[in-house]
Amino acid sequence: MIDLYTWPTPNGHKIHIMLEETGTPYRVIPVDIGVGDQFKPEFLKISPNNKMPAMVDPDGPGGKPFALAESGAMLFYLASKTGRFLPKDLRKRWQVMQWTMFQMGHIGPMLGQAHHFLGYAPEKIEYAMNRYKNEANRLYGVVDRRLKESKYLACDEYTIADMATVPWLRAPERQGVNIDDYPALKRWRDAILERPAVKKALQVLAERRRTEMTPQQRENLFGAAQYAKR
Repeated sequence: MIDLYTWPTPNGHKIHIMLEETGTPYRVIPVDIGVGDQFKPEFLKISPNNKMPAMVDPDGPGGKPFALAESGAMLFYLASKTGRFLPKDLRKRWQVMQWTMFQMGHIGPMLGQAHHFLGYAPEKIEYAMNRYKNEANRLYGVVDRRLKESKYLACDEYTIADMATVPWLRAPERQGVNIDDYPALKRWRDAILERPAVKKALQVLAERRRTEMTPQQRENLFGAAQYAKR
C-alpha cells in the first residue's frame, strides 16, 4: 500500500486521480500546509523541497521501500509500476512526456501565480494581476487548440498528461479566465471530471479545504516561514 503524503490541492489531486484510476491501494497522510506540516523534519526526508504530494512505496524497486516527491515524477513512477496510462508506443509516450512537462513547467507555476496575485496577495499589484491573468488565458488557448486536433491532451487516449492538467483547470474564474472562450478545453475537462475515479479522487481530504486563512496559515504558505533555513 502506498503511503501518500498529500493535501487537497491541484498537485495533490493529480496523484489521487492516478491512484484511483489504477485501483492502487493507498493510505492518506495529510500534510496540512497551512499549519506547517511541510516543514517537519520527517516530511523533509521524503520531500526535500518541502512540497506535497510525496509518497513512500513499501514495495519499490528491488522490493525495497522507495520515497518519491514531485508530482510529475510520481505520475511517471505510478504509470511504470502499474503499466497504465503511459502508452508503450514510443511516439505517444514521448507526447505524454511533452504534455506532462508542459503542465509542470507552465500550467502549474503560471496558474499558481494567477491564484496568488488575483486572490491571495495582500497587495493588489495591477501589473502582476494582468501579467498572470493574460498568461492564464494564453495557456488555456494552447490547450484549447491542442484539443481541437486531439481527443486527449497528449494523444488519442487518456493518459497521465490529462490527469496532471485537469485539476489546475477546475476554477478558471480564480485565474481571470472565462471557460466558455475555450470550448474544446471545456468539453475535454468536463468529460474527465465526470469519470467516477476522478470524482472520488477529488473528494480526498475535501472536507479539510479552507475558504479563509488565519495570519499564521498565510505566513506558512506565503511568508518568511517558506524561506527559513532548515
